[in-house]
Amino acid sequence: MAKGVDIEAAVRKILSDAERGEFAPVYLLMGEEPYYPDMVCDAIIRQALSDEERDFNQTIFFGLDVDAGTVASEARCYPMMAERRLVVLKEAQSMKTLEDLSLYCAEPMDSTVLVILMHGASADKRRALYKNVSKNGVVLDSPALRDYEIDRWISSYYRGRGLSIDPDAAALLGEYTGTDLGRIAVETDKLLKNLPEGTKTITSAHVEKNVGISRQYNIFELTRALSLRENAKALKIATYIGQAPKFAMPMAISALFTHFYRILKYEALLMRSPHPTSEQKASILSVNPYFFREYDAAAANYPLRKTMAIIALLEEYDFKGKGGDAGEASPGEILIELITKILN
Repeated sequence: MAKGVDIEAAVRKILSDAERGEFAPVYLLMGEEPYYPDMVCDAIIRQALSDEERDFNQTIFFGLDVDAGTVASEARCYPMMAERRLVVLKEAQSMKTLEDLSLYCAEPMDSTVLVILMHGASADKRRALYKNVSKNGVVLDSPALRDYEIDRWISSYYRGRGLSIDPDAAALLGEYTGTDLGRIAVETDKLLKNLPEGTKTITSAHVEKNVGISRQYNIFELTRALSLRENAKALKIATYIGQAPKFAMPMAISALFTHFYRILKYEALLMRSPHPTSEQKASILSVNPYFFREYDAAAANYPLRKTMAIIALLEEYDFKGKGGDAGEASPGEILIELITKILN
């Protein structure tokens, strides 16, 4: 997760500088994943001014309610009885004149900290705003994680909080939260409040009990049952999942596609190297070594041609799950039909 490592290092530096009272004149916080930009914005707001200084030196705008001229004018004001002013523009992607802030960012005030926070969006890197902030301030670009990166991120996040998490527990939590890092943080806080004092290792039982996931009936267990060709178990899990009130066929298809695409890549590796090393497996599968045995079984149970046929089948059922050519079948019934065809 090269991008993830870079963003984490950048965030640590900004937070460390803020704790020492060192601020850039302008920050552009952006990207598909809002977790880190939001975290940095909150930290700057906490650290830039004391409580006594905020009344006269802090202004927070929202993109829908303001224009670039107003923000720039506020940023050009001098601080009152304080070392600096703080001007924050939240939801900046909603401001129609955002690019016009490039003029201010070309020559920002040393006595003002301007924070431009874009939620789930990014500035055009070819244009003046991005270039001027890059030259005179700090740009934090937070990319969205991919499905295969999330287990590793969860493990890293727990280490950062002084904990360890079992691989199957990380996979279970990731299957429940998806790639929403903010949601992972919220669910982790909820989990830690309910753990016995002194707990240092998080297990799947902890996740199941405190986050509200059924370990026996979820997509994670469905893909495992499919890998091992445990037909009855796979159909039982699929039936349960399909009857859940919040079941969404596109999300199920996405998880199944990720799983079988990994199997396909692993089979391609086995064709080149029949006895791959653990490093080769990790590079191809992007999963914890804990799961290597499952993929060995899956590769044996689903030869290359069958895996390719399943991926084609998933594309067909993705169309059906989104309302195309499904007739009157419910999403749960479509899932059962799909799993039956995969197993057969």
